Amino acid sequence: MMNNAKALTASSYLSMFFLGFTSTLVGAAARNIGITPFQIGLMLAFQNVGFVVSVSLSGALADMREKPRLLFLGSLAVVAGLLVFYVTNIFTFYLLAMLLLGVGIGTYEGVSDAMLMDLHEGRESLHISINHFFVTFGSVAITVYMIFLQMNWRNAIIQSAVVVSALAAFFALAKLGVKRIHSNSYRERISILGREPIILVLFVCIMLAVGVETSSIGILTTFLMELRGFDQVTSKVGLLVLLSGMVTGRLLVGFWASRQHIPRLILGLMGLALVVYGILFTANLGNLVYVLAYIAGFALSALLPMMLSAAGLLYREMPGTVLGLVKVAIPLGSIVLPLIMGLVAQYSSFQSSLLVFPAAFALAFLLMLLIQPRMQLSKTSA
Repeated sequence: MMNNAKALTASSYLSMFFLGFTSTLVGAAARNIGITPFQIGLMLAFQNVGFVVSVSLSGALADMREKPRLLFLGSLAVVAGLLVFYVTNIFTFYLLAMLLLGVGIGTYEGVSDAMLMDLHEGRESLHISINHFFVTFGSVAITVYMIFLQMNWRNAIIQSAVVVSALAAFFALAKLGVKRIHSNSYRERISILGREPIILVLFVCIMLAVGVETSSIGILTTFLMELRGFDQVTSKVGLLVLLSGMVTGRLLVGFWASRQHIPRLILGLMGLALVVYGILFTANLGNLVYVLAYIAGFALSALLPMMLSAAGLLYREMPGTVLGLVKVAIPLGSIVLPLIMGLVAQYSSFQSSLLVFPAAFALAFLLMLLIQPRMQLSKTSA
């Protein structure tokens, strides 16, 4: 069982690596493929549709079916999407490919954390943090592969398809017992969770945190160049520092976090992010901006895995369903907050739009503060 658990854990990390890899694929390969900004937006929309549907359904099925089998099906969808990209240059088929990739990575997102909770009781937050570290690692890897190494994008895709095929074969053979604790139908489980204010608060807070992460990564170099006088090189150093904070935070906080302290840790990180983002985007600090950027990335990165850990632990009888439900907030956050920022910038100013960051954390902090008394996690499983 120990070797099986280690192999399943490693395969979960690898699947999340490919989640990050394929999520960033279009942006990294856009110039090589020769697609327009409009086409990029349409392709990402198709991917998000596949992701939203898949993450919620696969999460629910994870409470009733063998998780490796679901990950096997998700891997097949990823392989199919990659192969469609490889064999055609027709844009309509690119949309099909993105839909398949969205379904595949949505399955990875919906099932892998729930599987890790079954495998590592007592160390769930650590393994969920590492799991989501590999998402970031995958995003960095495809960017390096496509931009710095100047590899042919079709080669990158077919090589990825080969590795994911091997991953699918492993999931097809792997065994993990099903914890048939919850016999209610999917609709009944959703109805139960829908009456829980904690779920709504976690959903909104995840949406805000992911929205800030997506927006700050996209806007930081522009902010540093236009409003702080940095050049092309030094602004990119600032972005690298922010990403470094995210990478280290996602790993280190997982090691530090004990189960019973997760709710207070989430609240503390939100308070830290509120202060740091408020200072970072309003005060002109010169080169000290690098220090603030690192702390901002550190505080932000651990919020998502910690909130996911809290959701799964609070509803241990149906972790797949609850994780699949709250993870719908991930793509929504990447859409809603950048849209709000764009509207504020359009009708006010770029500087004013940056106040959306601390405002988002202020709202998240207040919501999390309100539900703190109900977020009690014991040292051992319920």
